[in-house]
Amino acid sequence: MSSAATTTISEPPAVVDDRLSQVQRRRRRFAQGSGLLLLLVLLFTESMWPSETFLHESLEMLGYALILVCVAGRTWCALYIGGRKKKVLVDQGPYSVSRNPLYLFSLIGGLGIGLQAGNLVTGLALALFVFALFSVVIAQEETFLKGRFPEEFAAYAALVPRWGPRFSNWHSDLELTVQPRLVLVTFRDALWFLLAIPLLEGIEMMQEAGWLPVLLHLP
Repeated sequence: MSSAATTTISEPPAVVDDRLSQVQRRRRRFAQGSGLLLLLVLLFTESMWPSETFLHESLEMLGYALILVCVAGRTWCALYIGGRKKKVLVDQGPYSVSRNPLYLFSLIGGLGIGLQAGNLVTGLALALFVFALFSVVIAQEETFLKGRFPEEFAAYAALVPRWGPRFSNWHSDLELTVQPRLVLVTFRDALWFLLAIPLLEGIEMMQEAGWLPVLLHLP
């Protein structure tokens, strides 16, 4: 890695570190609760475009593709940042074009999940929700990074956008030290996005069979 990516501090700011961990835990709990609420809403909403129509099927296929991009992208990011997040300032690979590529791929996955409902409103609403949720987390993480790598992070933030991507910034070392266990953990967690496919297909089937009442049609 470059000099900015390999600078470490032996004594981390413990208070900020603990606050960051708390924010991450609250984010996970909030996301889980919001996911259950979204599922409840989706049980009784349906696309205004019937299934089997071109537009409905196109949105679903786009959703499939975006979810796969999310899973692959998050796993790719883990190759660079797995086990390093609080130890070094990673500025290689996907982190050279976006300061938060993991969250960017999560946003793409959120949009993909929403499009599985066959309408644009759910997709855009879920993407905005993911954006707002991770924006809060990013603010806390950047406070942490500013405290641990003050000069390096200032230079990094001036060059690389918070969300991006700015592809002209791309650079990466020819070799990486990878921690397979952490990459597999990230891949496993990303697989939860794939569960949206059979789940929403099941909801659609139950609505068509008349087992679930449809109270709202969305474009």
